[in-house]
Amino acid sequence: MSDIAEATASTLPSAAAAAPRLARDARYFECKREIEEFLYDEANLLDERRFQEWLTTLADDLRYFMPMEYNVKFGEHATRELTRREDHMSWFNEGKWSIGKRVEQILTGVHWAEEPLSRVCRLVSNVQLSAMQDNAAGELEVDTTSRFLIYQNRCEYEQYFFVGDRFDRIRRTAEGWKLARREIRIHQNVLLAKNLTVFF
Repeated sequence: MSDIAEATASTLPSAAAAAPRLARDARYFECKREIEEFLYDEANLLDERRFQEWLTTLADDLRYFMPMEYNVKFGEHATRELTRREDHMSWFNEGKWSIGKRVEQILTGVHWAEEPLSRVCRLVSNVQLSAMQDNAAGELEVDTTSRFLIYQNRCEYEQYFFVGDRFDRIRRTAEGWKLARREIRIHQNVLLAKNLTVFF
């Protein structure tokens, strides 16, 4: 699961779509409650600009990916609508190190697109679990899907909305839950914002 060269076609979204629905039993709902709290806490950390604290919730082997989307003919969406992680360009294709560098850049106070800092508000909803399994280290890994709405306001009149889906793998470790994988599908073919400085 940690192979960085794994193609997007075999990562969370396609696996989640093909996997049978998990039984809605007590274990499912208890785990879902913990995952929801993790995602809500994450949203608060980011909205409150507590970026360094947010970094501690990311797994060291994090894979963070946001493909671009194409307008394609009917019937070609499954194969051509989204760019693939290792084959095409993307909005983001990062690990924890590069995300940390983006945080450092914002926190310098001289980031041209984040001075003054944006006001951001995130809504997270439709959280569901698509798979639960133990990894080689015996840690529980939970594949989740969710939807988001992000509002960003800068300076006086700049305001942007980002809407989409997230496909996450969240790992229970000795230090608590950690985000191990995230694929973001933003529902825009053309980016309407001037930049992408927000974290999804």
